Amino acid sequence: MISYIYPDNPQERNIRMAVDILRKGGVIIYPTDTVYALGCDIYNADAITRICRIKNLDPKKAQFTFVCNDLSHLSQYSKAMDTPVFRMLKRALPGPYTFILEASKQVPKNLKTKKDTVGIRVPDNLITQLLVKELGHPIMSVSLPMEGLDQEYYTDPEWIHEKYQKLVDLVIDSGVGGVSVSTIIDCTSGIPELIREGAGEWESLLA
Repeated sequence: MISYIYPDNPQERNIRMAVDILRKGGVIIYPTDTVYALGCDIYNADAITRICRIKNLDPKKAQFTFVCNDLSHLSQYSKAMDTPVFRMLKRALPGPYTFILEASKQVPKNLKTKKDTVGIRVPDNLITQLLVKELGHPIMSVSLPMEGLDQEYYTDPEWIHEKYQKLVDLVIDSGVGGVSVSTIIDCTSGIPELIREGAGEWESLLA
């Protein structure tokens, strides 16, 4: 199924329909402020397993991202952080960044890494924020598998639907997506460390 949602004025009915699919254990493809992504409910183990199959990931070794709708929501799933780190997050979010933080007890055990950390995102995308807000907790998210194809293919939601319609329950079409992934920053040591450079500017966060 494909559902068009206006990026600047999302239809409430379509948002509720997508969230209903997530609550029932469905897997969706949805827009972010970077690339289109695979998502499911963080508390649904079967849906997480489905995403691992689509991405060809080992669930025990995979590093998943929690998509939250704002900074206060993010703080529920991470342990208290140093003031400089918190200030950096406040400057960066919402935005195209993934921050690796120490996981709180709210994070399901099967989604924590061996180091007891979690990657957390707050995309600057209204549809994403409304989906998470309606769901009431984060969406477990990973980027689409590129499979060696030009990234431009993955900006086209109609092509994405054609390719993945038998593997997912819903593709949200909000127009052409981005081609750059998020910038990943590890904050677990208290000193931010760049893990992957993407759409977010790294140097500007250190000012």
